[in-house]
Amino acid sequence: MRLWSLHPRYLDRPGLTAAWREALLAQAVLAGRTRGYTQHPQLARFRDREDPLASVGAFLTGVREEATARGYRFDLARVDRPLVDALAWADWAGRVAVPAGQVAYEWDHLMGKLRSRSPETAEAWAGLSAADVEVHPLFAVVPGPVAWWERPHPAP
Repeated sequence: MRLWSLHPRYLDRPGLTAAWREALLAQAVLAGRTRGYTQHPQLARFRDREDPLASVGAFLTGVREEATARGYRFDLARVDRPLVDALAWADWAGRVAVPAGQVAYEWDHLMGKLRSRSPETAEAWAGLSAADVEVHPLFAVVPGPVAWWERPHPAP
C-alpha cells in the first residue's frame, strides 16, 4: 500500500489508478470493514487524525480531482467522507503534516518507478527536484526527515 504525499499530477496512469484503489482499501481498513492491513504503517498518519475517515476521504477527493482532470471516471460514491467542495481545500483545517524528508524520499521512489514503467512521464518531470514538487492538497510540508512510519527500500 502506498498513499503518496506527492500531488497526484505526478503519477502515471497505473500510479493514479493504484493510488485510488489503495486509498479505497485504506478507507475500508479505517472503517473496520476488513481484517487485513490493519497495522500497515502507511495508515498511521490517517489513524492519528481526529477524524481518520474524513482525512482519507480528503485524500481520495484529491486523487479523484486529478483523475477527473485527465478524463477518468473515479466514482465519488465510493468515498465515505469526501471533501465535497474542491474550493474548500484553501480553508480546510484538516491538513496533515508531512516532513520534507518524506517528500524527498517519495519523489526519488516515484521517479525510479516512472523511469522503469513510464519513461515518458519520468522525462516530463525530470527537471523537478524534491524541493520543487507539490504535495497532495491534504498535506502540508514541514521540516524533518523521512517519516517514522516509512519503510524505506530502494526504488526499482
